[in-house]
This record gives sequence, C-alpha cells and structure tokens, in this order.
Amino acid sequence: MAIADFPPVESADEHGLLALGGDLEVDSLLLAYSRGIFPWPISEEYPLAWFSPNPRGILAFEKLHISKSLKKFLKANPFEIKFNTNFEQVIMNCAMVARADNQGTWITQEIIDSYVRLHKEGYAYSVETYLDGNLVGGVYGVCINRFYSGESMFHKADNASKVALIALLYSLNQQNIGWLDTQMVTPVVESLGGIEIPRETYLKMLEVAIKRPV
Repeated sequence: MAIADFPPVESADEHGLLALGGDLEVDSLLLAYSRGIFPWPISEEYPLAWFSPNPRGILAFEKLHISKSLKKFLKANPFEIKFNTNFEQVIMNCAMVARADNQGTWITQEIIDSYVRLHKEGYAYSVETYLDGNLVGGVYGVCINRFYSGESMFHKADNASKVALIALLYSLNQQNIGWLDTQMVTPVVESLGGIEIPRETYLKMLEVAIKRPV
C-alpha cells in the first residue's frame, strides 16, 4: 500500500532523516519528491529511510561553472549523448559505484526496480554518454513537470558523467528549467557550481516547479 503521508519536513533531524519504513511504490515516490523528501536506504539490514536535508543542494544553470580544461575537452567531445534510451543500465551502473565509506551502495535492488517502474511511468529520466557505441557514463533522476532531480551518476571514461550532467542542464535550460535538485553538494557538483540553499527556499522553488507542466 502506498504511503498516505509523511511527517512535516521540519521534524527531520540534523542529518535530514525524516522517517523510517514505508514502501517504494510509484505513488509513494511521487508524494515524497513533491514534498522535498527522497529515499536513501542506509543498509539492507535497516528499514527504508527518508530524508529532507537542510540545507539543500542545487545546481543552477546560471551558476554553472566549466573549468578551462573541461571547456577544452568539450570542444573535442568524443561522446555521443542520448536521453532516456538506456535507463536501466544507467541505474545499474550507478549501483556499482563504490561508496567512500566502503559500505556498499545505497542503490539496492529494491531501489533499481522501483525507479525503473518510475521511469516507465514517465517520472524518471536518464542521460547517457557513449564512446564507440559503448555506454561509458550517465546520470539518472526524477522528473515531475518542471522539477528535476539528479539522483546518481557514473563514469567509465574521463568526464563521461560530467558531460552527461552538463548536457542535462543545457537541455533543461532550453525548456526554461533553470535548476536541478542535487540533494547534497558532492565535490563533482561543487566543481560545476553547485550550491546549498535553505530548505525553506528550496521548498518554495519546488512548489513552483511541480505546478508548472513542461
């Protein structure tokens, strides 16, 4: 049975942990993302965890920073870029990326199955980079009207995931979508201009984006 409601996000702890338990049905995920909440399994040994951190990480097109070396790489970009052609392989590759704490991936089989369903329903996307016909990088996330999140990315060739992320931002900008929810600001996101904003500000931006169809 889909989750009926979540606690107020203001009740999340200092780490952003809001709730435990529930399921990953499509309706549960849509409710969560529309409230500024996302699942982040701590371990297969623990109940499903839901987070709404404060501050929140975003990557805005207007603040996109591309280093000189990356600009040089992009001019001779060796990759073929595709959208929504290989979602399942992208998320499976993201699941194989090692975590810094060596505790395995948070992208469990349950997460994979649930987000594949979400993709088939039109609420999750992928951007892929190919080299000589082989998938070498990509990013996937959730999309609801003009709201887009970046959930995870991977690369098997230098800059393959960064190129996918930059291509996504340019594509969104062409649709007058100026920002991407990154949940947190990782070193890669920070290098591209990612910033942290108060959760209250984020929720106002989210409300506007959710209500505006593409």
